[in-house]
Amino acid sequence: MKKVLIISTSLRTGSNSEILAKEAAKGAKEKGHKVEFVSLKNKKIAFCKGCLACQKLGKCAIKDDANKITEKIKKSDVIVWATPVYYYEMSGQMKTVIDRANSLYSSNYKFREVYLVTTSTEDSKDVADRVISGVQGWIDCFDNVKLKKILSGGGAEGPNDAKNMPKLLKQAYEMGKKI
Repeated sequence: MKKVLIISTSLRTGSNSEILAKEAAKGAKEKGHKVEFVSLKNKKIAFCKGCLACQKLGKCAIKDDANKITEKIKKSDVIVWATPVYYYEMSGQMKTVIDRANSLYSSNYKFREVYLVTTSTEDSKDVADRVISGVQGWIDCFDNVKLKKILSGGGAEGPNDAKNMPKLLKQAYEMGKKI
C-alpha cells in the first residue's frame, strides 16, 4: 500500500482537472492505496520570497497553508498533480505551491513517483508540453523521483465538461489503479 497525495490546483467550481483527479483517486483507493485529496480552493498561499530560510528551518518562514501541503508532499509515496492548462502552462497556484515547497530539497522526503493530470480547452497533442516540462524540472531537483504517467485531457472547455467525457474519465480511473 502506498500513501498517495492528490493535489488539485484549480480554483474553479466544476474544475475539469479536479474531476479527473477524483477519478484517479477512486482508482488508487480501489487498488488499496491510502489516498489523500487536497484542493487549493480556499487555501491561503503566499508567493515565495526567495529568502531561503526554509533551508535552515526545514519549512517555509511564511505561516500559511503551503507549509501543511509541503509536509503532506514530504510524507507521501506518490504525488499526483492536477492542473488546468493556462496559456500553455500550469496554473499559477500550482507553481506557487511548487516554489513554496523549496524546503523539500534538503529534507528526507518520501515520494518517488509523480503523476500529472492536465485539462485544457484546446485538444492538441502538445498543449501540455510546457506543463510537463515544468513538472519535470521540479522532479529533476530530487534524487530517485520519476514522472510515471501523464494524462492530458483536451476539449474540456466549460465547467464540468469532463463529466461528459467517458473515455477521459476511464483513463483517469485506470491511471489511479496503476499507481
